[in-house]
Amino acid sequence: MAMEVATPAPAPIPAERNIVLSPATTTVNVETHKKNRIQVSNTKKPLFFYVNLAKRYIQQHNEVELSALGMAITTVVTISEILKNNGLATEKKVLTSTVGMKDETKGRMVQKAKIEIVLGKSDKFDSLVPPVTNGKTPEEEANAETEAAVEAQEVAATEA
Repeated sequence: MAMEVATPAPAPIPAERNIVLSPATTTVNVETHKKNRIQVSNTKKPLFFYVNLAKRYIQQHNEVELSALGMAITTVVTISEILKNNGLATEKKVLTSTVGMKDETKGRMVQKAKIEIVLGKSDKFDSLVPPVTNGKTPEEEANAETEAAVEAQEVAATEA
């Protein structure tokens, strides 16, 4: 009697995996979702939404990673140039690659261009961008404090 042996199918190879080798150590790091990464689309949000979001990420994390696929690459480059030309950021790293993706219409694998740009906080950033406290600028915070003080004086005057 013949016996069939089932052999496991090879595991599918992921379309993309970023492996970063740290120069100080020999550990291999597989990148996961970062808190300071913005994945840019040129169809979902306006350009300055991403510019302002990148400013906030730089403010919170001292750097921001902008990434995009295909046609959105020009948007990422534009965002990066706006931040650099306004003296808010410095370019730390630019990575380009291709990513294998399944085409929705034809159902076959296609290669898409990918870019990742890491921008760091410039020396002039803090003098150019006011700090945000509780979602308010210092001017808004000052106006709120002034209004509260005036209100307190009015209440004290009516009670006297």
